[in-house]
Amino acid sequence: MTTETAHDWTDRIETQAGYFDRFRAAAAAATLDDQVSEISGDAPETGDPLPLLWHWMCCITPAPLSQLGADGHPMRGIFVPPPDLPRRMWAGGRLTFHAPLRVGDTLTRTSSVASVRETNGRSGKLLIVTLWHQYSRGAERLIDEQQDLVYRGPLAGGHETPAPGQPARDDARWQQRVQPDPVLLFRYSALTFNAHRIHYDLDYAKHTEGYAGLVVHGPLLATLLVRLAARTTRRRMTTFAFRGVRPLTGMQPFLLCGAPRAEGSTVDLWTRDAQGHVTMEAHATFGEPS
Repeated sequence: MTTETAHDWTDRIETQAGYFDRFRAAAAAATLDDQVSEISGDAPETGDPLPLLWHWMCCITPAPLSQLGADGHPMRGIFVPPPDLPRRMWAGGRLTFHAPLRVGDTLTRTSSVASVRETNGRSGKLLIVTLWHQYSRGAERLIDEQQDLVYRGPLAGGHETPAPGQPARDDARWQQRVQPDPVLLFRYSALTFNAHRIHYDLDYAKHTEGYAGLVVHGPLLATLLVRLAARTTRRRMTTFAFRGVRPLTGMQPFLLCGAPRAEGSTVDLWTRDAQGHVTMEAHATFGEPS
C-alpha cells in the first residue's frame, strides 16, 4: 500500500445509525449475566443507562452474505485491506465517555480512517489501521473511540507459533474467574453481528488462522474488564484504553484482574490465562463516585 493510497483512505467518512431497543439490552444482559441498572435489575426499561462498551452492539452495518470474505468479515467497508493481508484482528483501542448510552436510544456513529501504516512482525508484513468513531444521540456526543485493527498475511505452513507468553502481574486487588464456552462466544458474536469464524468455527480457527482453539473476542474481554472496574470502584469511568497482548484461546478458565494506582483516579486491568500469561492489558480513569 503506497503513502498516497493511505492518504486516500483517511479522506473517507462513513455514517451509520442504530437503535438500542429493550430486546437488545435484555439479550445482552442474559448473555453477560449482567444487571442493566440498579433499579430494574435484569429487566431493562426504556431510559435505563446501559453498561459501558455495550455501544459495540449498536450502529452495525449488516453486510449481506454475498459480501463476506472467507473469514466471515465483510470484504468492503470504510477500509478495504489489500488481498495479500487477509487475516485481521482487533488489537486494541482508546475510548472517552461523555454521557451514558440508554435503552431506547437512537445513535449515530460517524467513522473515519485516522491512520494507516505498514510494519513488520513475527509473521511478516503487518498493516495497522486506526479507525476513529464518534457516537452521538442527536446533537449530544456520547463516546469518542479510536480502534486499532491489524491485518496480516495468510498462514504459512498450517500453524503459527504464538509469541512467548508474558507472566501476568500478581498484585491484583480484585479478581473474577470466568469460564468461557462456545455458547458465550456464539451469543456475543450474535449480539455484535460479528461473523469472524475464529470465534465459532474450530476447524477454521486452527487450520486457517493457526490458533490453538476458538478465540475469545477481544471486545468481550474489554467489556468484562470494564464491568469489573465499574462495579469495584463505584465511580464514573471517563476513559478506557486496552491492548491485546496474546490471543485467549480454548475454553479454559481465565481471570479478570484489577489494581488501583497510587494516585487513585486510575486503575490497571488485565486478563490472566490458565497458564498465568497476560492476554490483555488495560487502564481506566474515573471521575466522581457514581
